[in-house]
Amino acid sequence: MPNILKVFTGNAHPQLAQEICDHLKIPLSVAEVKRFSDGEIFVEIGENVRGRDIFVIQPTCTPVNDHLMELVIMVDALRRASARRITAVLPYYGYARQDRKVAPRVPITAKVVAEMLTVVGARRVLSMDLHAGQIQGFFNIPVDHLYAAPVLLKYIGETFSNVVMVSPDAGGVERTRAFAKRLNADLAIVDKRRDRPNESHAMRIIGDVAGKIAILLDDMVDTAGTLSSAAAMLEKAGAVEVHACCTHPVLSGVAVERIEGSVIRSLVVTNTIPLKDAAKKCKKIKVLSVSELLGEAIGRIHGEDSVSSLFV
Repeated sequence: MPNILKVFTGNAHPQLAQEICDHLKIPLSVAEVKRFSDGEIFVEIGENVRGRDIFVIQPTCTPVNDHLMELVIMVDALRRASARRITAVLPYYGYARQDRKVAPRVPITAKVVAEMLTVVGARRVLSMDLHAGQIQGFFNIPVDHLYAAPVLLKYIGETFSNVVMVSPDAGGVERTRAFAKRLNADLAIVDKRRDRPNESHAMRIIGDVAGKIAILLDDMVDTAGTLSSAAAMLEKAGAVEVHACCTHPVLSGVAVERIEGSVIRSLVVTNTIPLKDAAKKCKKIKVLSVSELLGEAIGRIHGEDSVSSLFV
């Protein structure tokens, strides 16, 4: 039986799946994913997958629970159809923000998702810019962790000069330092205090941003509260312009309105998550594609080649 590569997708981001297939020069495989009248998910794989190497592309974005259930049910269907190996491709890994116990009687949802994917039959996971790198350790199967850095670095390097890379919180310093090193730029940090989920208060700027173009860097932008308040502080500290870059444009609640009303000149995101209609109309938001990066990684996993060499 030839080791044939097949790519499937749920309803989360079929456009990204098609772009990945275009890069791989293969057709997107057929699967019917729909709802029963009571909302339950129905999946039927539309072609033979026996002995095949299967990749299921499904970012667990809004509505998170629906897309997560689509993914686990598709993996189960493929396993029962005798697929040789099933790789769950989550460009955006939902439930990743609860990756440890920070208070009594709270869950570790990132681990729950890992257990679900493993139990239903996923034998490999491919994701991009995990909220916390230690999530890889929640799996007892191989995890390939990709970074959107090559795409974002190319854009920043070709678009801006005299920049200072800014981390919006202490947790993102390592990521921002790596960008600053590659761009030969300075580094600054926003000292942030968070009282409740989705609510934060920027306190002060650590580093010199005066007379420079400040670029805020984060793995995701959710409500945009952190970015908007940090941008205001950077402008007050003397930054000439403030821009922002992130991998995952979650953009929930009033995020788009906050970005529109902030001093941020532009927000550069990738297409790991499809933009909502309101975000598509926002002139400040620019989308870069990571389909080639994901497609190249899928091709290398299928061919048993190195994935880490993509980021050397």
